[in-house]
Amino acid sequence: MFTMISLRNQFLSFVIASPLAFLATLGFAQQSAKPPTDNRPASVSDSELRAFVKAYVENQKIRQEYEPPLSVMTDPKKYQQTQDQASAALKTSLAKQNLSIEDYNRIFNAINSDEQLRKQALKLVEEERKRS
Repeated sequence: MFTMISLRNQFLSFVIASPLAFLATLGFAQQSAKPPTDNRPASVSDSELRAFVKAYVENQKIRQEYEPPLSVMTDPKKYQQTQDQASAALKTSLAKQNLSIEDYNRIFNAINSDEQLRKQALKLVEEERKRS
């Protein structure tokens, strides 16, 4: 029970603080996610959700690799090089799943606005983390 609560809290943190915030700090995601034009959640296919989950788990690994060194770097050239490397890794991660930034944001917003989809995504994230 504790791990499920811990994992749920971790996932809710993901839902509240967009995982693309890291991309934005790298200058990769210049435009913010656009909210749907109506109140219905965007439809997300099973294959899109699975691609999103794989990209999300991979992006978290990339963040864990690049955020700590970036937070303490003082050399502007080294900082920029590391940002560029992280940005390239994130782009590659999305491309491997055939997702654009817009697709990723759309699916993220759908998960954030639909409790059932959020539960499904949480289950898939847990399964993907066990596999990787």
